[in-house]
Amino acid sequence: MIPNILSIAGSDPSGGAGIQADIKAIGANGGYGMAVLTALTAQNTRGVTGVELVAPAFVTAQLRAVLTDVRTDAIKIGMLGTAAITEAVAAELAGQRAPVVLDPVMVAKGGDRLLAAEAVAALREGLMPLARIVTPNLPEAADLLGEAEVSDRAGMERQARALLALGPAAVLLKGGHLAGEDCPDLFLDRDRMEWLVAPRTDTRNTHGTGCTLSSALATHLALSGDALAACRAAKTYVSGAIAGADALSVGSGHGPTDHFFMLRSPE
Repeated sequence: MIPNILSIAGSDPSGGAGIQADIKAIGANGGYGMAVLTALTAQNTRGVTGVELVAPAFVTAQLRAVLTDVRTDAIKIGMLGTAAITEAVAAELAGQRAPVVLDPVMVAKGGDRLLAAEAVAALREGLMPLARIVTPNLPEAADLLGEAEVSDRAGMERQARALLALGPAAVLLKGGHLAGEDCPDLFLDRDRMEWLVAPRTDTRNTHGTGCTLSSALATHLALSGDALAACRAAKTYVSGAIAGADALSVGSGHGPTDHFFMLRSPE
């Protein structure tokens, strides 16, 4: 059975991140993608120039329209923008059985803040306990914990444990911001810990990697039911999408990854 995966996130008109990346990643990994929009952004590969937030009541209306009609096998949450939207999503998902993958989108690749500072507490207290797995990068983990960003694996392990204490069933702490030739991510739940490591690809085309990873993860979580196996599959997929990114020619800044790299014919 093809799983139905719901993404709750903002729109990126340049197609590299947000809902657009989510739908591509879900489809590429074997799922049927659905979307609830939280925000419209004016952005491209060089940055974000504007954001129009969706009214919280209409976010709720979108969620109810999908969840009362379509079997939903996993839910990915990305950009929420404000405390009010975060609280609306948390209230609507509180009774849902579908596993939730929470990607705490706080800052865009170009440095633009996508989650209001006052909304961090709402995300931490309202959504973290609902998450089957949370997937922050190092700056996002520091923001969630109110701590300095770590710069080594020992610090990652300590912060992953602190994030797990906030209530999610598992954590995938992404270490791409560390220096070095590899990109180490740390999976942690209450029974297992595993480093997922891939070689670092020399490319500037990494726009939307967090969105892509969390959407692929949600799809594989629906397919396998195992968070660690889903993380491994999503990591492999994203590594391939980054490795294939330079085959695309999109924009003049941080370009997108190639979500459909597996379909390209070798040169």
